[in-house]
Amino acid sequence: MTRRVTIALIIMTALALGVVAQKRQVMVDKVVAVVGGSSILHSEVMSTANDLTQRRREAGYTSDNDPYTEALEALLLQKLLYNQALIDSVEVNTNDLTSRAESQVNRWVEEAGSIPALEKKHHMQIYHLREMLRRRLEMQTYASTMQNEVTSKVTITPGEVERYYNALDKDSLPIIAKQYVYAQITKFPKSLVAAKQRTKERLLEMRERIITGKTKFSTMARMYSVDGSAIQGGEMEPQVLAGFVQPFADAMRELKPGQVSEVVETEFGFHLIQLIDRKGELYHCRHILLRPTYTIEELVEPLQELDSIADLIRKDSITFEAAAAKFSDDVHSKQNGGIVTNHDLLEHYNAFDAKLTATRFLEEDFGMGRGKSIEDYNAIRKLKVGEISPAFQSQDLVGNNLSKIVKLVEIIPPHPASLKDDYLRLEAMALADKQSRVFDEWVDKKIEQMYIHIDPDYRNLDFMNKNWIK
Repeated sequence: MTRRVTIALIIMTALALGVVAQKRQVMVDKVVAVVGGSSILHSEVMSTANDLTQRRREAGYTSDNDPYTEALEALLLQKLLYNQALIDSVEVNTNDLTSRAESQVNRWVEEAGSIPALEKKHHMQIYHLREMLRRRLEMQTYASTMQNEVTSKVTITPGEVERYYNALDKDSLPIIAKQYVYAQITKFPKSLVAAKQRTKERLLEMRERIITGKTKFSTMARMYSVDGSAIQGGEMEPQVLAGFVQPFADAMRELKPGQVSEVVETEFGFHLIQLIDRKGELYHCRHILLRPTYTIEELVEPLQELDSIADLIRKDSITFEAAAAKFSDDVHSKQNGGIVTNHDLLEHYNAFDAKLTATRFLEEDFGMGRGKSIEDYNAIRKLKVGEISPAFQSQDLVGNNLSKIVKLVEIIPPHPASLKDDYLRLEAMALADKQSRVFDEWVDKKIEQMYIHIDPDYRNLDFMNKNWIK
């Protein structure tokens, strides 16, 4: 074989391999659909389908539905919401997306073992991966905000709740799981004043370091703040002053961009606030949140006091109701015989309404962000009706340390939902049903109005919403 022929064969082989590689690349990145100004790639659908399958596996959930079809439909909806959000000029906070993407990529690096291993797994360099994730988070943020714009306007009347209930098949009414009614007596540490002073002094030291240029506000927030915004350097979403609790809002109103506040006390703890900027009525800030901390001795003291009170109640020297009124630090329950309600949760979300008062709690109502502490549940589940728990430590809704004893007042066994006993649960179900219907109608209308094209190879997929195929 001559050298010229050999070279020709090498070139032909290289070209052939290039064509194969190009075809493979085209297949991986084939445009499956276009929604508005956004395209959906085959590789994007595959990634979403794999994530969906993984979440199902972790949750022990199986489905007969094709994950690829579900993934493509989810992406179609997301792109529709994203494009409509741009059309409607919906305002969202995208300032923390870079740091969120960075944090996620860092977690992936730890799981993969190294940056090269992660790049090999995803077939792209880390900075491309980081930017891809940031864009994905941005689109998700716009989409979720747009969906909330639609559903948050939906309200429901008592008449609609009753009609919803009456329309349910009485043989398949939703079953309300076991519920608990309980009472409590709470005590904050007596050294609360001293602990607050220590917290103020600590924040003042931080403030001095920040304003003298020894460290950045965002760095101190990441290191010391106990708020969820710490990972973003204390940065919060821009919002109107009414969106902040009053002392916080009052302090921020007086700040100029870049300026750091004095120590501000709110129901959540103690803050330092730095105003980033103000656009119209929207205030954009970052903050550092600290809560009082205590020594072991300071935490043990209220436990001992509460155990003594519990002994007096068990000996019939005083009733639980009278002891709650005399000794409890909880303003919501002490005048009500210690009976625990959801008033603290309603006030926390500025949604207090007497008709929303609940005194029955499901197991799922206990835990992080669910209104009642898991410590409460661990105490009452060991009690018989009428019994009083030993004293235990817990936290209130905003994370302040306290101690308490609880009394199990009543256990309501599982039962079919009824308007008389479970109105609030049924109202929530009826509202969710109405929101779903309103949102589906809105989506159908936007599908009709917006440019949507699905590749012919994917038009025979069994979508839940048949309107995607035009």
